[in-house]
Amino acid sequence: MKINSNRLQQHFEAMSEIGKLGETGTCRPAHSALEKQAFHLASSWMHDAGMTTRIDHFGNLIGRLQGKKAELPVLMMGSHLDSQPYGGRFDGVAGVLCAIEVAMTMKENGIIPDRSVEIISFADEEGWRFNKGLFGSKGILGKLEDGDVERKDKDGISRAEALKDFGCDITKFKESEYKEGSIFCFLELHIEQGPVLDLAKKPIGIVTGISGPLWLTVTLKGLAGHTGSVPMPLRNDALLGAAEIVVALNKIATQVPGDPTVGTVATMNVFPASRNIIAEQVEFTVDLRDIDLERRNKYEKQLMDSIQNTCSKHGLTFTVREDTNSEPRYCANWIKDIIRTNCEKLSLDAPELMSGPFHDALTMSYACDYGMIFIRCKDGISHNPLEYSSYQDLALGAEVLYGTVSDILSK
Repeated sequence: MKINSNRLQQHFEAMSEIGKLGETGTCRPAHSALEKQAFHLASSWMHDAGMTTRIDHFGNLIGRLQGKKAELPVLMMGSHLDSQPYGGRFDGVAGVLCAIEVAMTMKENGIIPDRSVEIISFADEEGWRFNKGLFGSKGILGKLEDGDVERKDKDGISRAEALKDFGCDITKFKESEYKEGSIFCFLELHIEQGPVLDLAKKPIGIVTGISGPLWLTVTLKGLAGHTGSVPMPLRNDALLGAAEIVVALNKIATQVPGDPTVGTVATMNVFPASRNIIAEQVEFTVDLRDIDLERRNKYEKQLMDSIQNTCSKHGLTFTVREDTNSEPRYCANWIKDIIRTNCEKLSLDAPELMSGPFHDALTMSYACDYGMIFIRCKDGISHNPLEYSSYQDLALGAEVLYGTVSDILSK
């Protein structure tokens, strides 16, 4: 093995101390003092690898290994160091630390590539603090939307204020954007965040693409009334309607066994939320994802029909707001082939699988070809302090990433 697995483990253990939550958890909010502390630590390792570092105006940490031909588009790799509020030690971190290990191994082997290499820890991939993620990756591509910097966290702090405290200047965003064609390709190593590899007893997976998420907010309105006096047939119960729609979504997403479609309702607000008042209004979120856009669109139509029919049945009115609508994005075949070749060199039988969660690679796919390597995580648990990937698996992933980077740079 060319990479240093002991050093990689030490880096993971050191990073896990920043924002430590209990014994194994992490809470490292975007644009926070804890993320800045994590950036300083990662920067020190980037410097050890011979890289220059900077934090751009979007709050991204970027390390650069200058190539012999600086005019060539860069090979970029990385992920993120911010975490969920009740997160684990490996989500995002794996992609940054394994990339740094690749750069360190290149330096130790005296490799100075023609093409420059950049490692990036994207700002606010997770999106929980300001209720919208992928901020840093969208920023460098000039894809921010109106209102993104005005969003506020639960304490009333706007993203603009948080970025200023972080040392960024939102009036200089243009200076941090990458010119079209300046990125050759993007590589992201990430824990799977699902159970497929663990069930298959395979440490490494090759990602075929990222599902397109459709996020909706549905509001149902009925009529409040006393729970003891309004007969069941005469009620306009918004919560009953919402419950039927939740069940309908589950049936829609599971109608073809084995398909990768997923549909979830994870948040619900009920008004007036009294035990003896029939619910007058319910607002809930829908997360519908699929790697097949045509199938997802068909299922969205089925869901809308279900909402219409349910509301008609119970005498409810409804509104549906679209919050996110991303098409599935597929990994470049030529990068998948290189990843597969490097897995075979290590006698790894790496299955191909799609990514249900989105990653910064989803945004980067609009600027360049991309590839992803998945690392097995125990029981598929993620966004949870119980999230765990073995250091042995992570070292194998870093070795595959090193071989992939080396092969791409030699082209």
